[in-house]
Amino acid sequence: MAEEPPTGEPLDIILRTTRDLLRPEELVREATRDIVKDEIRRHLEKTLRDDPELAQDLKDSVRDLLAARASEYAALLRVGTAVARMGMSALPPEVRQAMTKSLVDVISKELGQIVERSL
Repeated sequence: MAEEPPTGEPLDIILRTTRDLLRPEELVREATRDIVKDEIRRHLEKTLRDDPELAQDLKDSVRDLLAARASEYAALLRVGTAVARMGMSALPPEVRQAMTKSLVDVISKELGQIVERSL
């Protein structure tokens, strides 16, 4: 029996989505993958519990990695700032003044939203 082409009607979309969700081979594959991941996680956690020195080394390494990432992002921000300043200095004074005002307005708005979300 040939499958009819989808028409884009809501019922067709629901049926197609439901068929996709109920593919047993994909469900089995995903479930098996989750089981294997859980087993590997348990094994690694046991290894770390059995070797406190290794666990501490891992914690220190992750901390160092996060610090390195933060330094990288800070350096990228400084480069972006320098490039923006360079671009702004190349603009005619009246355009630079308008751009500076717009930039200050955008930054003020974003900072205000960040403060509101953090409260």
